[in-house]
Amino acid sequence: MTSSTPEAARTYAIAMHGDQKYGPHPYVHHLDAVVALLQPYGEKARVVGYLHDVVEDTDATLSDVQSRFGDLVARCVSLLTDAPGANRKERKAKTYAAMAEVSGDEELALVVKAADRLANVPACVADGHRQLWDTYRGEHPTFRAAAFRKGQCDPLWLELDQLLLEWPAS
Repeated sequence: MTSSTPEAARTYAIAMHGDQKYGPHPYVHHLDAVVALLQPYGEKARVVGYLHDVVEDTDATLSDVQSRFGDLVARCVSLLTDAPGANRKERKAKTYAAMAEVSGDEELALVVKAADRLANVPACVADGHRQLWDTYRGEHPTFRAAAFRKGQCDPLWLELDQLLLEWPAS
């Protein structure tokens, strides 16, 4: 294991995501937003936060993540990586089913997923992506049923629930 610090995870994620964009921004903009929300949840949450999309969206492998950042981080990244499927609905159904079964230390992945979604929703509003916001709103009951654990990261869920009530008036 090289290092399991948030700084090492950020450096690795930036290198792996390369020139990818998050809307009009460099991809690290999204990763930094997720990790800022994870600040109260500890260093390991921030490490997973930086790595949450690295296997799904880059050439990184779970084996590489495991050797660099350890077993727990790799297990969490695995849970946060969508299963293959013909479309978003099929991929998310598989991912949410897996999340619903998570217990123990791997529940850290659920905190990261809540922060990820909480970072995504206001970004949709800021960037004018109403269709994606509508997708998140439509998925929210199923997503919440799979990933919410009472007392785990309630402030994230409270804010997310509020943000998905209605598209902000301009």
